[in-house]
Amino acid sequence: MAQADAAARQRARVGFWTFAAGAGVCIGSYALGSAFPPSVIKLISPRPAPAPAPPESPQALAQARNLEDKLMALPQVAELTKKTEGPDAEYYETRPYVTYPPERAVNSLTAGALRGAGKLAIPPLVFAKKDETHAKIFVHVGRSVCGHDGIVHGGLTATLLDEALARQAVLSFPSHLGVTATLTVNYRAPVIADQFIVIETKLESVQGRKATVSGRICNLEGKLLVESTALYVEPKYAKYLSNSDVHHLLGVKTKPSVGMEEKPLHRAGTGEPMPMAGEKVLRGEPPSKRS
Repeated sequence: MAQADAAARQRARVGFWTFAAGAGVCIGSYALGSAFPPSVIKLISPRPAPAPAPPESPQALAQARNLEDKLMALPQVAELTKKTEGPDAEYYETRPYVTYPPERAVNSLTAGALRGAGKLAIPPLVFAKKDETHAKIFVHVGRSVCGHDGIVHGGLTATLLDEALARQAVLSFPSHLGVTATLTVNYRAPVIADQFIVIETKLESVQGRKATVSGRICNLEGKLLVESTALYVEPKYAKYLSNSDVHHLLGVKTKPSVGMEEKPLHRAGTGEPMPMAGEKVLRGEPPSKRS
């Protein structure tokens, strides 16, 4: 009888510690998963995010400044910035939209409606080859431009590619004007919201009034997310149209580059503030001159 009681107590102890160990593993796994959720879980059930702050609010302006600081601290930006310096510079740098008049921007999708906290909070940063055959564009996509919560809407990534590819194509036309004829987009992986993405564009060929370009979107680690090819056509009547808006929207390289009329204060590694951050980014004002 005593032996049976001892065996029962032993089984109870084993059962208790087995339960305790299992509960500990479950609780630990839950805590670890909450702190560092796996990518699949983040896609299925993303963390809740607050609504974006109003454009003129201190919170929105602080977010813009914070994103500018992060952008200028990226190693890729520092590396490309070096290639824009000196008489033999391979690239030039520009910021589309920063000199586009606010009264015109309000009627523009990417220069107006999609600008602001939680969306496209700061202007893209472009590093383009001086021969206009290749460019890298850094864009921050916020949490308020999603289809499935936490994933950037595929229509927006197609729009960003269309504008980036159009920039590459129209700069090969004498008029700097062109329209999209075809755009093919292949989605390779979800574009997670609230991150910097890199859009690379390449001029493939130019035949008369037609330019073929290719591009892709990658994350900062170089993972391919979206790729695209497109054909752009210069209208026959292009010579009768003004291209001043295109210069402001696309950041065309002039003498000096539009949007970069002064030596920019945001060169990577200088530690100086970005002049288009905060209020001027959100209001679409051009950078002020140095005092």
